[in-house]
Amino acid sequence: MLKKHLIALVGLSSLGLVQMAQADKVVDDRWYVAPFGTFVQPGGDRQSNNGWGGGMGFGKMLDEHFNVELKGFYQGLSGANGNGNWDMTGGTADVQYFINRGTFSPYTVLGLGAMNTSHNGDSGMGFIGEAGAGLTYEVSDNFLIRSDVRYRYNQNFNANQQNGTNEFHDMVVNLGFVIPFGPKPVAPVAAAEPLPLPTPLPVAAGCSTLDDDQDGVNNCVDKCPTTLPGVKVSIVGCWIVDVKFANDSAVIPAEYFGNLDNTAKMIKDHPGIAIEIQGHTSKTGGFKHNMLLSERRAVAVKKYLVDGADVPGLTTRGYGWTQPIDTNDTEDGRANNRRVELKVLDEPQPPMNPQEYPAITPQQ
Repeated sequence: MLKKHLIALVGLSSLGLVQMAQADKVVDDRWYVAPFGTFVQPGGDRQSNNGWGGGMGFGKMLDEHFNVELKGFYQGLSGANGNGNWDMTGGTADVQYFINRGTFSPYTVLGLGAMNTSHNGDSGMGFIGEAGAGLTYEVSDNFLIRSDVRYRYNQNFNANQQNGTNEFHDMVVNLGFVIPFGPKPVAPVAAAEPLPLPTPLPVAAGCSTLDDDQDGVNNCVDKCPTTLPGVKVSIVGCWIVDVKFANDSAVIPAEYFGNLDNTAKMIKDHPGIAIEIQGHTSKTGGFKHNMLLSERRAVAVKKYLVDGADVPGLTTRGYGWTQPIDTNDTEDGRANNRRVELKVLDEPQPPMNPQEYPAITPQQ
């Protein structure tokens, strides 16, 4: 009866775990050691009580689904009704199949091996086969808790250690931990596709010698030709507010309040002008997320500049990562791209509706 119930348990567990299958992102192929403790529930054929034991495994993660492991163990059972104790020492070669790898990783296991059994003064070597299901929980990259439940078949051939049978059926519950060697492999970062180069505008003759707004950027490359005098500008002539944001944040660091106070005074000294506050991000995370983040950065700067006043000439717009001023391949470059710029307009522009965002596939 125990044999039938354990086989059914293993089968149902395997079917249930298959439904949880997920695609793996990282191939972890490290070696590991795995000490464990064991509780043994023997079948009625041994005529013994429950017992305990322990052992050690040494294995390797082959790919996202399979582990192979060599395991040694010792287990002891106390005899029932004066039948005598059982001492069992053996080992198995296991194959573990992981449905998915993550913080919680379910798996099924099959093992084949041999076991020496001592009972009532006699010893005999026999064959064992195990099948079961288990789960690992990743505490850290180099420490996992592991537990599984197995059905064990033991054939002692002609040892005749128990009257009437040489076949035994046990349930084995193992609990221990796994210690992988070395650092955990990191998922490769997909190379970001470069942004398309902007189509160059026709260059008027002599524009390289002209600077209408006197911001130090000639008219040929000046994308903001009506910048207020005396403000700090980017390499393309747009009014850049010296505010840098932390990654994935729209909170203005206190160290930039002085710069924003100077900007607010400049705007107050030029009433009636139309200014678009433009938020920008580095190319990290999804496209839609960055468009919304850049808009929040622009709104945060506007709220600081107006300080509760009604300034209709100030509008906000988020540009995400679409207008970088530096490389996104280094942290310094990404920090420079997380910025806010001010552009003087001929007339105020309405903020961009999220539905207007271009259909660009997010890059992670």
